[in-house]
Amino acid sequence: MSLNSKVRAFTLLECLVALLVIAGSVQVYQGLTTVLVSNVKQVRQQENQDWLLFVQQMEAELEGCQLIKVEGNKLYVKQDNQDLAFGISNASDFRKTNADGRGYQPMLFGLKSSTISQKNQIVTIEVILKNGLQRSFVYAFEKTS
Repeated sequence: MSLNSKVRAFTLLECLVALLVIAGSVQVYQGLTTVLVSNVKQVRQQENQDWLLFVQQMEAELEGCQLIKVEGNKLYVKQDNQDLAFGISNASDFRKTNADGRGYQPMLFGLKSSTISQKNQIVTIEVILKNGLQRSFVYAFEKTS
């Protein structure tokens, strides 16, 4: 090999350009993951707020009601001489209706399933949301004389 032979090599300028490209790519990736994490937190917070609103709404609805029965995965109560039913609908929302099914007020959306059970005067509503999140609501009715 002679001293004058030229070997193709990485120049200092090419090396610096490659490092800048790599550093820029890492910063873009980091920015995108930060945005993704904040979006996931916001969605989770919204789901928690929806659940808390549902719990407050159910407590307000059941306050002063008399428990009639739990049947067919529905909760039946009497409120001011009006019979009401609470349960999941075919449209995958938890809703309040008249006991005969007329009229409706959606209370919680995006449900995969719901189970309502009764033990004495204690009613438990367990829901599974479409995203897999599981929640339980427990309410103790006053004993009727």
